[in-house]
Amino acid sequence: MSVAADKMAKLLKLPMEVVTFGEEFDPIYVYYKSGDEEPIPIYCDKGGKSGMKEIYRALRNMMFVLSFHPKHSALKRIRKGVMLFS
Repeated sequence: MSVAADKMAKLLKLPMEVVTFGEEFDPIYVYYKSGDEEPIPIYCDKGGKSGMKEIYRALRNMMFVLSFHPKHSALKRIRKGVMLFS
């Protein structure tokens, strides 16, 4: 999952941070966070059965959808970039 998240972050030129806990958690979540705003869950790995391409596609689709939200207007600039790699 971290490979897909890292690939998406590099494509969008966004920073990526991996946060781990002392215990192992299942499922694993990917969040989008802008500044001091609350993080938004954009992907949930349901038991690790998804491949990198499937995870990347899901992340790309969620970032595209978020780019239309007025609260996340800064993502408008990445909309074309996200869809070019469809």
